[in-house]
Amino acid sequence: MAEVTEWNELAAAVVRAAPEAIVVAGPDGMIRLWNAGAERMFGYSEAEATGASLDLIIPEKLRARHWEGYDKTMATGQTRYGDTLLKVPATHKDGRRMSIEFSVALLTDASGAVTGISAVIRDATERFNEERALRKRLAELERQAPATAPATDA
Repeated sequence: MAEVTEWNELAAAVVRAAPEAIVVAGPDGMIRLWNAGAERMFGYSEAEATGASLDLIIPEKLRARHWEGYDKTMATGQTRYGDTLLKVPATHKDGRRMSIEFSVALLTDASGAVTGISAVIRDATERFNEERALRKRLAELERQAPATAPATDA
């Protein structure tokens, strides 16, 4: 029993200390765990987020699609994103749009029933904006470059 307690304390310490946002939601999509990384990233305190819907950070126009997939995952216990880094928009407490990257893991009980889902999240907004600016600049340069026709032997 002491080993289990030690393991639980270690796991809790990792979650508290992680710089990434760690969020756990139940099958109903209500937030059950919101670490300090999530507080820093999204601007909501643990008290504000815990018990709230994931809609807290999901942009309104993406919610229907999100919930369709979420509900299917909770019902089937299957996700096609288990080993994929997902890249999606999110919303900060102050209303600004963010770009986030995250991985998910389904949580199950001893019988295998899905009890929720965890996500480890990183803020990728700065990199997304830099890449978008580079793509825009490249498109501008391509438009400015003189069109060159392939040489032909006449």
